[in-house]
Amino acid sequence: MKLVFLGTSAAQPTEKRGLSCICLEKEGEILMFDAGEAAQIAYMKSGLGWNKKMKLFVTHLHGDHCVGILGLLQTMSMQNRTESLEIFGPKGIDEFLGANIKVLNFGLPFSILINIINEGKIYENKKYLIHATKANHSITAFSYLFEEKDKPGRFNVEKAKELGIPEGELWNKLQNGEEITNNNEIMKPEQVLGEKRPGKKIGISGDTMPTKKLEEFFQGCDYLVFDSTFIDEEKQRALDTCHSTAKQAAELGKNAKVKNLILTHFSARYRDEIQHKNEAEKIHGSVITAKDLLEVEIN
Repeated sequence: MKLVFLGTSAAQPTEKRGLSCICLEKEGEILMFDAGEAAQIAYMKSGLGWNKKMKLFVTHLHGDHCVGILGLLQTMSMQNRTESLEIFGPKGIDEFLGANIKVLNFGLPFSILINIINEGKIYENKKYLIHATKANHSITAFSYLFEEKDKPGRFNVEKAKELGIPEGELWNKLQNGEEITNNNEIMKPEQVLGEKRPGKKIGISGDTMPTKKLEEFFQGCDYLVFDSTFIDEEKQRALDTCHSTAKQAAELGKNAKVKNLILTHFSARYRDEIQHKNEAEKIHGSVITAKDLLEVEIN
């Protein structure tokens, strides 16, 4: 599992940074968070693949977070995508996409399922859940939390051999938590698996001011990607535009007991993120400043 940053700039692109887009790749599936203008170009450079199972989560309907969906869809179509695409977002995402697809008059060889979200659990399958909560921005905006379910313990090969379980399908079933029958004997996964491993928690703030609500929402995250549009000397500007400073992001991350903090969404006024990193590291012990095409392995 890894995070891939496709766009890390706020409001407008720079020579080095594109607009907001983050991908979480898990076992061949892509969970994309926002798609700013030209997201398909960065996606192409990432090499993540055009026909993978994918879900897109939109934080809010500002252009630097959603305009790129249109180009992404058209490029997927040109790349002969056949997999369906689920899109999750605030009220209005359906109208935005419907109107633009109609006006631009392009068809898609794959289906789209649009989900209008509210706070709470918005998606669940056997391996993970996605939660949403309201952010504090100038328009309706959401923050997202990816919560991986506990994983089976590590498979004990020697124990399986001692029990006479042939390698192959039976091993696979046990690794997936299923009981098996071998030589007329029922065997349980716990006979060959170690203790369950806790799943990972990854938070994506989107555009927001820091709030107590978000601090509680992201409590205990292994990784938190947080709005760091400004440095602290511009905190009034952050307040006026409903964004966060790197210092505020670090304070929230520390209070939420986040293990690793990733700063992103940098204003184009900054040539680099050195000041953001220095400011945050005075408060939080593990700080990464995102760059376009940065990959962060989730261990």
